[in-house]
Amino acid sequence: MNTITIEGQLRTESGKKATRQLRSQQLVPGVIYGGEKEVNFSAPLAAFRPVVYTSQFLICEINVDGKSHRCILKDLQFDKVTDSLAHVDFLELSDNKKVIATLPLKFTGTPAGVKAGGKLVTKMKGLKIKTYPKYLTEAIEVDLTNLELNGNVRVEDVKVENMEIMNSPRIPIASVTMTRQLKQEEATAPKAAEGGDAAKAAPAKAAGTDKK
Repeated sequence: MNTITIEGQLRTESGKKATRQLRSQQLVPGVIYGGEKEVNFSAPLAAFRPVVYTSQFLICEINVDGKSHRCILKDLQFDKVTDSLAHVDFLELSDNKKVIATLPLKFTGTPAGVKAGGKLVTKMKGLKIKTYPKYLTEAIEVDLTNLELNGNVRVEDVKVENMEIMNSPRIPIASVTMTRQLKQEEATAPKAAEGGDAAKAAPAKAAGTDKK
């Protein structure tokens, strides 16, 4: 499991004035909840970038006031005007408490439908799951090898041990669609076959006329 470390400072003051002062120093306020008590802290903007600007699922070791908190990212807030990071929420992990997290999907294998000329379309990037922290993983692998042309892999087709998938089971996560070229080939194939049958019928009719 990929883990990053964030060095933070305990935040004792709250309110807009205190928040503005932090941001003027290139610090971002954050909160850690889910543990014994809520921890309000701040850290440099650069420290949050590896966890905020990535598609990976990460564990964060946040050090505040001499204590280490093992967390996962839960929520982000951005400034409406500047679009800069304004606030970060983390959930502290406890071995005996289940957590809800969104894990990225990792697709493996070449779909049979793609080999037949189709195009793979992925419709979901991750799945929301509920599990104990020890079962958290960087990604959920989904084998697409047997995915046929015009077929779908749905949430209900994904089987993972020790995890409860929270998404609706009938939602498709990947499919193989027909390309424009393949559609054209299928459309012209019956016409070509009809043309061949007509060509075979014409000589037979002519031969019958000669006998008369």
